[in-house]
Amino acid sequence: MTGMHAAQSVQADFDQIALLSSDGFDHNTFYHDFLLRSLETRINEALDIGCGTGQFTRLLARRAVHVVGLDLSPNMIAVARQRSATFENIEFRQVDVVSWDWPVEQFDAIVSIATLHHLPLGTLSKMKTALRSGGTLAILDIRRTPRFTERLVVGSIAFAFSMLQHLIYTGRLRPKPAVRRIWREHGKTDRYLSVEDVRNACLGILPGACIRRHLLWRYSLLWRKP
Repeated sequence: MTGMHAAQSVQADFDQIALLSSDGFDHNTFYHDFLLRSLETRINEALDIGCGTGQFTRLLARRAVHVVGLDLSPNMIAVARQRSATFENIEFRQVDVVSWDWPVEQFDAIVSIATLHHLPLGTLSKMKTALRSGGTLAILDIRRTPRFTERLVVGSIAFAFSMLQHLIYTGRLRPKPAVRRIWREHGKTDRYLSVEDVRNACLGILPGACIRRHLLWRYSLLWRKP
């Protein structure tokens, strides 16, 4: 699948997902507090890449002077604007970040949640350039687990923990069938990085980055620009 066709496919998938999203619990929102603790308590300019319906963007807006939220999906941006109507310091833009004209040293914090696996790894260099000195890059994404024993043992624990969290936060063991169906179809074309892949990619781009495995099939990448 070419880059253009891949972007169109991703956009179509997330246009559908936007219409079913309830901003409730999922495997990404479970780590929102972790990401917030990784950022400064007061931020001037922040960027949320792949902002979706703006759930984390609104959390950023509570501690930032101004937040820009970018997403490829027009439906995601429309829902994000609707749900963020009371926030005057958020600016949502429907943008393909692969072709976006990235600014230079504009942001004090850049966050990307479950989006990097849709982008060329060279996007890390663009994020680095867009950060001001002292700024923080915080990425949360889905990880590939190449080792069978880890998939079996840790995956079983993660699945049980995930169902428990869904029950606590939503009263259901799992998301609704329509939501599961769309995510299942979307996942057929997704390609994820292993933690080792991410570490190797950061060696020449983000030296000293802190990369961690997390239970719910996620990894985090934290880096502060000198």
